[in-house]
Amino acid sequence: MNPSKLIIITAPSGSGKTSIVRYLLQKYPGQLSFSVSATTRKPRENETEGRDYYFLSEAVFGRKIQNDEFIEWEMVYQGIYYGTLNTELERIWKMNKTPVLDIDVKGALHIQRHFSGASCSVFVQPPSVEELKRRLESRGTETPESLNARLNKAAYELSFKDHFNYVIINKHLELACIEADKIVSGFLQAGVTRLRK
Repeated sequence: MNPSKLIIITAPSGSGKTSIVRYLLQKYPGQLSFSVSATTRKPRENETEGRDYYFLSEAVFGRKIQNDEFIEWEMVYQGIYYGTLNTELERIWKMNKTPVLDIDVKGALHIQRHFSGASCSVFVQPPSVEELKRRLESRGTETPESLNARLNKAAYELSFKDHFNYVIINKHLELACIEADKIVSGFLQAGVTRLRK
């Protein structure tokens, strides 16, 4: 693998990271490309294989772990795995584009360590846990149990925010997108060697 730059956007579920990622991809279509994660969870109604996720069975995901095909992987929720495939980053770098990873906090920490100096990491923080709960409830996709699990996980993940290069508080999505744009624009213009510590 011949790594170039990559951008990591991470946050507790429901913080708005996916909306920010979509904004960045639309703003820089010639420079950025979405890194499609693999997961063992079932597709949601509006999700497409290969565009939103690579939907894998637990057995296939397990084989890929054994074959060292993931740059990072985590069991994010009980029995539900997510991961970033080596081939996915290679696919994007071959197009001379910068991968944008929309991943959970533990996975983001791992990727950041692995690509120290060549990555830009942004943690998207909700204004409050109460606001996060309201956003998750408004999705209409959570059971009381899964909502509780996500909120407990969010409280834990917020404790890692200072481990990342930048923190954006997503109180108003439009302003958060502008802030992310400034960060990414600066990163794309900087040389990788300048980023190395």
